[in-house]
Amino acid sequence: MSTATEKKVERKEFQSTGKMKAVMGKYFTELTQGPEQGKKTAWCTSVGPAELLRALGFNVFFPENHGAMLGASRMATDLIPLANAKGFSPDICSYLTSDIGSYLKGESPLQKMKLPGPPKADVLVFNTNQCRDVKDWFQFYAREWDVPCLGIHSPVGELSEPMIEDVAKQTEALVEPLEEVAGVKLDIDKLREIIDLSRQCTMLWKQVLESAAHRPAPITFFDGTIQMGPAVVLRGTQDAVDYYKLLVDELNQRVANDEAAVEGERFRIYWEGMPIWGKLRDLSTQFMQLQTCVVASTYCNSWIFEDLDPADPFRSMARAYGSIFICRSDDFKELYLQEMFEKFQIDGIVYHDAKTCPNNSNCRYQLPQRLAERTGKPYLIINGDLNDLRLYSEEQTRTNIEAFVEQLAGT
Repeated sequence: MSTATEKKVERKEFQSTGKMKAVMGKYFTELTQGPEQGKKTAWCTSVGPAELLRALGFNVFFPENHGAMLGASRMATDLIPLANAKGFSPDICSYLTSDIGSYLKGESPLQKMKLPGPPKADVLVFNTNQCRDVKDWFQFYAREWDVPCLGIHSPVGELSEPMIEDVAKQTEALVEPLEEVAGVKLDIDKLREIIDLSRQCTMLWKQVLESAAHRPAPITFFDGTIQMGPAVVLRGTQDAVDYYKLLVDELNQRVANDEAAVEGERFRIYWEGMPIWGKLRDLSTQFMQLQTCVVASTYCNSWIFEDLDPADPFRSMARAYGSIFICRSDDFKELYLQEMFEKFQIDGIVYHDAKTCPNNSNCRYQLPQRLAERTGKPYLIINGDLNDLRLYSEEQTRTNIEAFVEQLAGT
């Protein structure tokens, strides 16, 4: 093992993280106490349409966030086989199988917060802009609890006005059945207010991520996977806006002081694909030991929705949620990544080929080779998974990362 790998390092905590923990704790507490207070609960996919649900007064729960918690706590690997035994393939989304396994066993990371676990849904609302699996995931619970499952079927490819119009109409069509569950009529002004808060949140989150364009970077991709919590589950609330204002101020101070997230930063890496939730700390430590900063990712950027517009709620939600990277063509992705390389002064890119997440693994159709030819930047492909650690070789990955950084040093 190299000397660099043996170097002792410490991750720099953010002063604002304590506030984030309080904000997230408040969210989960209110979520689990909602039914006792007569509040209805809607389950929602992480990339929309949360604003519509909040405007109708629902408590909004995001099972993908719960899936990430199961992965980060390393509970997922023991829970996935329970879902497999019920007929869910080992090849499908491990967020899905770990979450259903959690439900079947009655165990959740939320219980470590002295909370009972995920709340039962009164309605489930999906958007297939990320993948088809979310629909099947939500339909399991709809059958289990005999509650409605509603959804938006998003197209994939080049974004066009007819596509936006179609998704906008699908979103509007959700209003009437959601009103029936909620027992209230949609207040369009309330929806506009929530969309405005969402846009404020998303623009602040963009500032957080783009602070890493500074050299040395004040924040890493691994920090981003933690700090993105409010952007995912509290989008459309004042709490999320207030938190990110605090974090942006702290990052601006770090930039002014040239305070590095990775001491002695030598190389700057782009992470493409899903996080490996159960190995984030180990990977973060290894890259710090190698004085290599993972400065940017498409994953954390998934919660930047600049197209949200209170003046045009349904069309702007359709455009914003249809513009995410995962929905776009390979031609778009190639140009986007090239722009990110330039903005963040990237030396190389790591692709995570997640076994159970083909929709968010962008290294299977020659994109790495084309991008390397276009930019001259080297790449590394890591085989693994977002949650199922049985599909991840720690020793092989560690060795490959060391070799990749040595390659960067030689270029």
